[in-house]
Amino acid sequence: MARLILSLDGQVMAEYNMNKERYTIGRLPDNDIRIDNPAVSGHHSLIINILNDSFLEDLNSTNGTYVNGKLIKKHALQHGDVITCGHHQLRFVEDDSAQQDEFEKTMVIQPSARPVEKLRAAVAGEEPTATRRTLGNGVPALKKARLQVLSGAFAGRELELTKTLTTLGRPGVQVAAITRRSEGYFLVHVDADTAENFPQVNGLAIGAHARKLVDNDVIQLAGVKMGFFEG
Repeated sequence: MARLILSLDGQVMAEYNMNKERYTIGRLPDNDIRIDNPAVSGHHSLIINILNDSFLEDLNSTNGTYVNGKLIKKHALQHGDVITCGHHQLRFVEDDSAQQDEFEKTMVIQPSARPVEKLRAAVAGEEPTATRRTLGNGVPALKKARLQVLSGAFAGRELELTKTLTTLGRPGVQVAAITRRSEGYFLVHVDADTAENFPQVNGLAIGAHARKLVDNDVIQLAGVKMGFFEG
């Protein structure tokens, strides 16, 4: 189920569960989502829910309807979209579990689909001997770490890095792995559509060698930006 979170100047004012087919947004009392402000038209916008998709339409409002800062007439809503009507904002949020599952299907490569030989070569070539010994018997305690998606349809989604090896990307486009080692978390290039198409950390390509990740690093992989956070 999707939700809309209404806010003004960063302060949350109301939350609406999207469990009906149609929702009108506007200043007049007959709207499903009423925003009592002169900058909002009587009937400003309309959201239509069809199965798992939600569509936003401007109803010829005086001041226009914006999504993520861009003026729209019609727009297919995605998780994390911010709708602006007048001075108010409505954040579109989809159900966490469904989004997480869909994100994992899209970006997290399961063992059966991994490029095993390239993955083994990339990881084995970068791990110190001491780390290789610990991997078989459990990784030493580290700070908890997670990835948070910063761009695209899954913006805001988080993935806990609980496994020794997490393989990410899109086969045939760009694949990388995050390994948990005794000395921290490392990003390793595994495969790509071209030889020099390496993942980036903070805007710089990591090259053929593993890159140790630190808190607040920004990873760019297969067209998706993700933040790495510890603790």
